[in-house]
Amino acid sequence: MELFNNERVDHILQRKVIQSSEVFSFSLDAVMLGQFVWLPIQKGRVIDLCSGNGVIPLILSTRSNASIDGIEIQERLFDMAKRSVSFNKQEEQIKLYHSDINDLPEEVLQNIGRYDVVTCNPPYFKTTKKREQNLNEHYTIARHEIYCTLDDVIRVSSRLVKSSGKVAIVHRPNRLIELMDSMRKYLLEPKRMQLVYPKEGAEANMVLVEAIKGGKPDLRILPPFFVYNQKNEFTKEMKKLYGLE
Repeated sequence: MELFNNERVDHILQRKVIQSSEVFSFSLDAVMLGQFVWLPIQKGRVIDLCSGNGVIPLILSTRSNASIDGIEIQERLFDMAKRSVSFNKQEEQIKLYHSDINDLPEEVLQNIGRYDVVTCNPPYFKTTKKREQNLNEHYTIARHEIYCTLDDVIRVSSRLVKSSGKVAIVHRPNRLIELMDSMRKYLLEPKRMQLVYPKEGAEANMVLVEAIKGGKPDLRILPPFFVYNQKNEFTKEMKKLYGLE
């Protein structure tokens, strides 16, 4: 496997992922989403939007034999993702596309309304000139809504997923109402939700929501997930998430 300047290989579960300090690296939100979403076990179609360096498709491949597509707009991250998929010998299961989610490639358009599951760890922040000036281009695109908004993500997800299929998103709690409003706008009914907290007593800093296309209202709130205990050590749930116990 070829690595370029400032690249490294990180391990997550049974997979190896190429990362670099020069671009946005995966973090807990991607790992949480990869473990949170419902997946078909033996067959089916899954697509991950805003795939970055491919970590979510790679995590999903440890849980399912379904075919997995990934969409990433940044050429540098797309190239890293392709090399990671090849390094893990997952080319038969994972297919990546260098594309804007608002201008999907023909191969993906052929499967409109046929995906069992859509996942996305989208940019969290609405763009401002000040924020753009404080971040390099790769970080800006990954973190801020330069090329796609939250509404774009939900609209495209609803278009891709089949009736009764699932869409799972990870985001910031301060945009939860906007997220759910957008889901319902595009006929995605929120069915499962989990809040993630740095530790007990702290405010939640992450939320995971899974919706069903055309589902009936019936939202389940899962138990809270705590990253650290009061000794500032990983909780048992956190260790289990990363396969540490």
